[in-house]
Amino acid sequence: MASFSWVNDGDAPLKIKAFLAQKGVSHRMFSIIKRGGGAVELNGQQVRTVDEVKPGERVEITLPPEESNEVVAMSDLPLDVLYEDENWLLVNKPAGVTSVPGKADRETTMVNRVKGYLAANGSTDLVPHVVTRLDRFTSGVALLAKHRFAHGLLDKQLQTHAVDKRYYAVVSGNLPDDHGIIEGPIGRVDGDFIRREVREDGRPSTTEYWVEHRFDNMTLVRVRLHTGRTHQIRVHFSHIGHPLVGDEIYGGPMDQGISRQALHAYALTFYDPFAQQDRKTTAPLPEDMVKLLDGYQIKV
Repeated sequence: MASFSWVNDGDAPLKIKAFLAQKGVSHRMFSIIKRGGGAVELNGQQVRTVDEVKPGERVEITLPPEESNEVVAMSDLPLDVLYEDENWLLVNKPAGVTSVPGKADRETTMVNRVKGYLAANGSTDLVPHVVTRLDRFTSGVALLAKHRFAHGLLDKQLQTHAVDKRYYAVVSGNLPDDHGIIEGPIGRVDGDFIRREVREDGRPSTTEYWVEHRFDNMTLVRVRLHTGRTHQIRVHFSHIGHPLVGDEIYGGPMDQGISRQALHAYALTFYDPFAQQDRKTTAPLPEDMVKLLDGYQIKV
């Protein structure tokens, strides 16, 4: 059984449900605890969530481990681990690797590799939970939770877009403004399962960028996502007439020496509710983008 606990370090008693809500335990997580055979205990005794936790008392949640299933295969292919503790795993996903199993690949994706890595390291929870996923041909930092409780604690951060994701992108042409915000609702292209576009009936989407360097026929930008729509960065820059270099699907030039969209998730910051502090993880620019920029030095 995995256990997680907090002490009421305030000066007043609180209902256990309210106390745990302050720690990030959502209504959905309470349901998972109830359905999954978990328990809520106060000072070692099982209690109801309507009971009170007094100052100095400890509330503990226990959950049984999630056992492996055959639906997701294990892979022993390489995994570039950037940060790891008992709750989180942050990896540097290479371009060309799909985030989660699907029709195109069920055995060598990032999740397959993470599951194999966890098994090889003796983990009892063998169901990786993807918190942030990247397009197949986008490289960089991806966050996974090692167990469902950790994933559940990030529910609110994900809903409010509080997980701070930063990217480097190389777009075609020269952007005129050093800083800009692209706003445009994004939805599926009619009759197309893959492509998205800015359209009136799409979901609200906001992308912020800063120009890092202008080259002869392309611009290196730092990007922050304020929403997390599928293909958002690619769609937004294509929409303003500056598609990403190497992005064939959205009209980017394919003659610059890179065969995939020039997009790299270089930094991710989130609030760790277990450690009660921000965690920032970075990933260096991959070789194909370094070559594209002809050795231009950037910070991550």
